Amino acid sequence: MSMYQEHRQRFLEVLFREQMAAVIPTETEKTRNHDAHYRFRPHSDFWYLTGFAEPESVLVLVPGKEKAEDGQAILFLRERNKEMEIWDGKRLGVDDAPEMLGLDEAHPIEDLWKELPNLLAGQQRIVYRSGHDEDFDWHFHRMVEGLRGRARRGIEPPTAVLDPGPYLHELRLHKSPGELECMRHAARITTQAHCAAMAAARPGVYEYEIDALLEYTFRRHGSTGPAYNSIVAGGANACILHYIENDQRLCEGELLLIDAGAEWKYYASDVTRTFPVSGTFSEPQKALYEVVLRAQLAAIDVIRPGVATKLVHETALHALVDGLIELGLCQGTREEVIESNAHRDFFMHGTSHWLGLDVHDQGAYTRGGESRPLAPGMVLTVEPGLYVDPENQAVEERWRGIGIRIEDDILVTDEGHENLTAAIPKTVAEVEAACQAALEGVA
Repeated sequence: MSMYQEHRQRFLEVLFREQMAAVIPTETEKTRNHDAHYRFRPHSDFWYLTGFAEPESVLVLVPGKEKAEDGQAILFLRERNKEMEIWDGKRLGVDDAPEMLGLDEAHPIEDLWKELPNLLAGQQRIVYRSGHDEDFDWHFHRMVEGLRGRARRGIEPPTAVLDPGPYLHELRLHKSPGELECMRHAARITTQAHCAAMAAARPGVYEYEIDALLEYTFRRHGSTGPAYNSIVAGGANACILHYIENDQRLCEGELLLIDAGAEWKYYASDVTRTFPVSGTFSEPQKALYEVVLRAQLAAIDVIRPGVATKLVHETALHALVDGLIELGLCQGTREEVIESNAHRDFFMHGTSHWLGLDVHDQGAYTRGGESRPLAPGMVLTVEPGLYVDPENQAVEERWRGIGIRIEDDILVTDEGHENLTAAIPKTVAEVEAACQAALEGVA
């Protein structure tokens, strides 16, 4: 079995147990401007179950009646078309899809709304995520109404259309061995890119030059591209959490914050490093950096099966607040600072999110109103930061405009955890050595 067949089989077992069918469309092509499109990326749910990257495709999964193994996987996709393939590239086609993708059946996409009612007849519950594609939603709900009209013929109509979150997305949260290899490879490419950026950054270089180097390195190693818009933020730009303009010149004495990750077979990495453009941290920069690094290492250290996800954030938060108090940026006890939210002037985001096919991956963070425990196969980021607004008059000038974030990708293992991105320089000594070596090479 391919990894994708295994994923389908796991999902079909869920569908059999819950007595549901599923309709999983891929993404539509998106217009960039006028008649030009963005590079196509399949919907993550669809890719997880098929490994198929053509647009205009829909996967239908029908559970077995007596046992899970009898479930069926049917794909609707574009037929081969010689004229269109000359313009837009080869298509897999209906005839080859079952063998190539391990499916039970394949049909032309034009037949979807004719065939789908027959495939779903008698299915009382259907997994389908609405609200993503208005046109598809309209056709789908019209089809469901048509099924309900068959009730007088003795065919039980659907009684519920269910979000895939509690079913498919819970499967996606626990990574299979094949998925983890994809994520490790994405991490290896990301490591190359961040090291290349450290080697290239210096005063006078523009943020967009580093941005271009990151994407070049991703693509040169076979990546499908950036997993998200890269953040390349010099100086005070690092205090803008989602800064993506990447158009300013790097200056002597500044820090450069890079939040960038490669995608491999559509699996994401997500890494942030912050380093001195001139090769050496100033004393204020170093002091704040070491606070963030201590917080990150402490948060990573608590990751193991059974630990509540909120503990990762709380551990980082406590270390950051302790550091802010030590440096005089916050006053009072740890409890007083947190209770008053005074720390939010410097740390205003969470510490972790799930990682996988989406950079902010699917999967619930709570169960029954409680923070869910970590389990083997989950991958999450750990990314504490400190950001001192350049206009913050309540702090000494030496702190203003410093933004620091450190982020790694952490796999929960049976024994504890594995840092997938540990090879990227992170300690003060490692970072300065990498930057100094680059500067000496340039000189």
